[in-house]
This record gives sequence, structure tokens and C-alpha cells, in this order.
Amino acid sequence: MRRREFITLFGVAASWPLGGRAQQSAMPVIGFLNGGSPDGYKLQVAAFHQGLEEAGFIEGRNVAIEYRWAEGHYDRLPAMAADLIQRGVAVLAATSTPAVLVAKASTKTIPIVFTTGGDPVELGLVASWSRPGGNVTGASELSREVAPKRLELAHQLVSTATVIGLLINHQNPNARTVTRDLQAAATALGLQFKVLQASTEAELDQAFTTLGQTRASVLIVGSDTFFTDQAKQIGALSIRHSVPTIFQYREFVAAGGLAGYGGGIMDAYRLAGGYIGRILKGKKPANLPVQQSTKAELIINLKTAKALGITVPDKLLAPADEVIE
Repeated sequence: MRRREFITLFGVAASWPLGGRAQQSAMPVIGFLNGGSPDGYKLQVAAFHQGLEEAGFIEGRNVAIEYRWAEGHYDRLPAMAADLIQRGVAVLAATSTPAVLVAKASTKTIPIVFTTGGDPVELGLVASWSRPGGNVTGASELSREVAPKRLELAHQLVSTATVIGLLINHQNPNARTVTRDLQAAATALGLQFKVLQASTEAELDQAFTTLGQTRASVLIVGSDTFFTDQAKQIGALSIRHSVPTIFQYREFVAAGGLAGYGGGIMDAYRLAGGYIGRILKGKKPANLPVQQSTKAELIINLKTAKALGITVPDKLLAPADEVIE
């Protein structure tokens, strides 16, 4: 082989791995930050991927995702956010209220797309729904808005109840607002209202153990990442302690909860994925209005109702999106 041909071939061959590395380094990286655990959020992550795909991005093909899960330990979120920022992610997907508040405090330049069950304006995430401003936008699920409806649902299912219990995680920034809203709704219905709190599995067990001391006849579970992770456990505790309990997710109802009522969290994650895609294509968060999921779902477990001696009114069964028998 002539020397010139050898040099040419060597140069081409040498360029292949370099080109591959250049293509890989050019792939945008999404930082995915969540206060829960991957096991508790499989369906939400799938919905997020769906939104990304609808925007033209598929993980591993033209976008990479770095996942960080706090697994209910919200104090870990600042270090996780700092790590993602140090890695130079193109955009942060801050899914859950604790995660987005930490993300917003961590960077003023990297675009942030959130999912939250709270009011993003009241939480200080955006200037307004229509004109977010700054580097933050996202999607809000129907959570706080439907919380008083859960109270009404509890009153309809257990009409003899005079005391309603609310389980919250005091570490969640939305807890105070939800408590305030439900307190007002309880007063309007002439009901007493007792608050319990849990942020660990041990505290969750203890909350159910001491529930009887509050004289509460039914329990409403507030929206929280930790509770989402523990949905099956909460359902099992409801059965063990014979407590009619209302949360928002199907997993909870299927595990023994009496009813679930909440707004499209899957839709919120899909919308967030779509916004991530638009930002990767050059859109600015400040110009993307906060979106809101609009569909609320009602799921009732008739098996649990019968075990608890509760007769579910036909007016609740008829509009239910799903009835588990």
C-alpha cells in the first residue's frame, strides 16, 4: 500500500470514533428530578416519555436523561439538583412540588419544566399562568382544586361521619394550602376536621394507629410524592384498620382504598414532556404558558365498601370512571 493511501485510510478510520463521540456529546441531556422513587412513578415516567416522543425526542436516540430520585427524602433534593446543574444538563424536568422549588432556587439560567399539584403562581414558580417569565414553566395537575371535592365525596360515602381526618406531609409546601382549603370546606359542611401528618413509613403506620383517637370516621390523604410512593401501603393500612380512606390514584384504590378522586397526573407529565421537547427545539420557558390538566377521575372500590359496611349511592357509581368489584 502506498504511504499516501495509508495516511488517507488511517485518517478516515480515525475520524469514525471521534465522529461518534462528537455526535454523542451533541445529544442534549435532560435532568429529571423527583422527590419520590422510580417504582412509584413508572406510569408517570412513561407519560413523560410519551410527551417527549410527541415532540420528536426519544431517550437514547436523540436525547439522554439523567434521573435523580429523592425517595421521599426531600433534604436530598438540593444536592441532586446541584449535581445535575454541574453536569451541564440542557433542561431540568422538576416533577413534584418539592423538586421544582429546589430547582428554581438552584438556577436562574437553565430552563425548568415542572409538574405540580399546587398553584404555580402562589408557590412563586411563575409570574402568571399565561406569561411565566424567567426560566420556569410547566404543567399543573388537578390536585388542590379537587381536594375539597374529596371532602364532599367522603361526606357522601360516609354520611354519618361528623369528624374527617386529613393526612398530610408537613414537608410538602402544598400541605398548608390544602389544609386551609379543606378546613374551609369542612366548616361549610358542618364537619369537624383533624389533621395527621407523616413523612416516613413509620409515621404512616403510627398515623393510622392513632387515627381512632381523633374520632375521625373517614380519612382523606393529601397529595404528596411520598404518599404516591406509598399508595399501596396506604390502601393496605386502610383495610387493616377498617378506615374508609380517600386518595387520588388507582393503585391506592386497587390496594384496598375506598375511593380515589384526582386530576390527570399522567396528562401533566405528558404535557411536561412535550414542553421539554419544545424547549430543546429553541422555545423559551418565559413564552410557554403554564398548562393545566382538566380531567378528574373517580374510582370506587365496591369490595372495600362492602367490607366496611358502606353502601355507595347510585349517584356516585353512575359517573365513576372505574368501579372495582
